[in-house]
Amino acid sequence: MKRKPIYVEIDIESDLDTLWKHTQRPELHQQWDVRFSSIHYLPKGDSKHQRFLYKTRIGFGLTITGIGVTHAFSRREDGERMSVLRFGSDQNISLIREGSGYWRYRDGGRGVTTFATQYDYKTRFGLIGAWFDRLVFRPMFGKATAWSFDVLRLWLERSIPPAVSIRQTWIHACSVLTLALLWIYEGLVPKLLFPEGGELEMLQHIGWWSGQERAILGMLGVFEICIGLISLTFHKSRWWYRLESVLLAGLMLGALIPEPAWLKAPFNPLLLSGTMLVLCLLASWSSTDLPSASRCLREPGTPRTSKVRQKEERAHDIHL
Repeated sequence: MKRKPIYVEIDIESDLDTLWKHTQRPELHQQWDVRFSSIHYLPKGDSKHQRFLYKTRIGFGLTITGIGVTHAFSRREDGERMSVLRFGSDQNISLIREGSGYWRYRDGGRGVTTFATQYDYKTRFGLIGAWFDRLVFRPMFGKATAWSFDVLRLWLERSIPPAVSIRQTWIHACSVLTLALLWIYEGLVPKLLFPEGGELEMLQHIGWWSGQERAILGMLGVFEICIGLISLTFHKSRWWYRLESVLLAGLMLGALIPEPAWLKAPFNPLLLSGTMLVLCLLASWSSTDLPSASRCLREPGTPRTSKVRQKEERAHDIHL
């Protein structure tokens, strides 16, 4: 099965030396690259190649450990640098058996450095592993690489530490998903599936629709489900959270003004809408300066020169 190498490229407003330091020093590299939990250089000895040990926690108490070898090159005449590497793991639980790739640094002028990587690897588990890699793992691994590159960009351009970017992403994701699920649940369960559970009685008690309460409740349920789905699409838009806040306030007041006694219920409109308003606030606050894989190019923009291609091929001459 033919494999397509993973390629990621991003422009970062940073000088080449600073970017080189944050990618070549293990204690800095492991902070922004979510593909690795830890990276440690091994004693170099007399070899011109640098060996390193990497670990990746995959959950359930399991850790993938592998060995890598890297070697750096410089092309001072055109302001470009490159490092090539090979990597691999002997663990049977590791999908990646061995691979190779490169990091390329090109001075784009005006304080901008283009940082790019391309790598490929061989997998375990035969045809099953190959298909799993093609359909699931490789797309996910490529996006994780691109997302990590943008974490690095925020660190160098806006002085936002990777730990802050990662924590903010978790806060945003949890807020958005919880908010969307609440909208969908409120539209589907009490309004479409089980209207007799209390929502229908509430509309009948208000008395505004005179026998059309079930139809109105159904339309309201579909509307709330759509709001939940749209929230996933516009999760970075602050104006959308302002609109959601207005809708939530309207739904809450529309239920409580005609019948204030609903405040006595254990799960009343004020409690639900108030919780969702807080989630809107958290999602809106955390939507600024979020890392995004979409900021990276995923295909090489220009043909590689023969010299660059020769240096990439040197990765295959490095032995683990």
